[in-house]
This record gives sequence, C-alpha cells and structure tokens, in this order.
Amino acid sequence: MNVYLHKNAMHTKTEKQRQIIEAAIELIAEKSIQQLTIKNLAKKLGVTDGALYRHFNSKIDILLGILHMFQAEARENLEQVKKSRLPALQQFEDIFLYRLKYFTQRPAVAAVIFSESIFQNDVRLTRAVNEFLTMHEDTLRIIIERGIRKGEIRKGILIDETIYITIGSMRYLVTRWRLKGRDFDLYEKGVQLLGNLKELLKC
Repeated sequence: MNVYLHKNAMHTKTEKQRQIIEAAIELIAEKSIQQLTIKNLAKKLGVTDGALYRHFNSKIDILLGILHMFQAEARENLEQVKKSRLPALQQFEDIFLYRLKYFTQRPAVAAVIFSESIFQNDVRLTRAVNEFLTMHEDTLRIIIERGIRKGEIRKGILIDETIYITIGSMRYLVTRWRLKGRDFDLYEKGVQLLGNLKELLKC
C-alpha cells in the first residue's frame, strides 16, 4: 500500500521514501524540474519504475515530499525566530538570510518552490505552496507588529504591503538567479537587497 504524503509526512516517511526524495532533488539540480519523471528517477536510483510506485503514487507525490520537507525545516526556523528576544529587524534579517542560504545550498528546492507551472493542474501542490507562503506571512506580520510596539520599526508602514514586498523581492531575486544559471552570488545580492528593505522599516 502506498503511503500518502501529508504535511507531517517528513516525520513518518520511511527511509526509502527519504532516499527517493533526495534523489529527486539531485535530479532536478543536475538537469531540470521538467526532467523529473518516474522513468528518469528510477534510472538514477537503479531500480524499476514499479519499485518507485511501491513508495509513491506519482511524481506529484514526490514533489509534495520535497515541498513538505522544506516546509518542516522552514517551520522550525520560523518558530525559533519568533521565540527569540532579538530586535525585530534582526529577526527579519534571520528569516531572510536563512532562506538565501538554504536556496544557495539546495537550488533544486528553489526550482520546485518557484515553478508555478507545475502547480497549475494539481490542487495539492497549490495548497502546499499556499501553506508555505501563509506561514511566512504570518511570522513576518508578528515580527513587524511586535517591532512597531517596541519602537524598533517605524509606525505608519503598511504591514501587508511590506510583507508582499519582502516575499516578492526574495522571489524575484531567486528567480533571476535561477534563470541566469546561478551566475551571481545569491547570498551577496540578497544581503544588499535586505539592507534596502531594512531601511524602509527602521525608525
């Protein structure tokens, strides 16, 4: 019986499922997300297509596994930031730089997160990405509102719009980095962008 991946799947998956997900990430990094097929993945792992189907129903379930893996790691980071007593702008920076480091180390995950075309025809993938975005929006809102109350972030800013600008800026930067064949330092460019975003927020 195949195991269906849900939001807590990273805690319940078998070792073989984790190996398949890691191999899928490697395949995307080596080639492209379009090349992620059951046939190509089976070839990479040296198994039959049927062997993969014993662990995942489809390629969509494997993509969900990648998304849920990233969600679990991102959630842990966001919870740590929210609980910290650092100034709001430092918390804001920690979230932003954590994402840049992660995408630099695992560009294939960025390819999955930011490939809208693969989500258009599957409600589960769309839901997973929306959950990921909402999780970040909620955390940024908490940090900004807390920073305003403490006088660390200037009053009068439009919170929702600031969140959209922040997430949109990161999305644009990572997308450009991917489309240009990762020919510039994502982290370095991100630090420059972050500096400008912080200037908009600080008192």
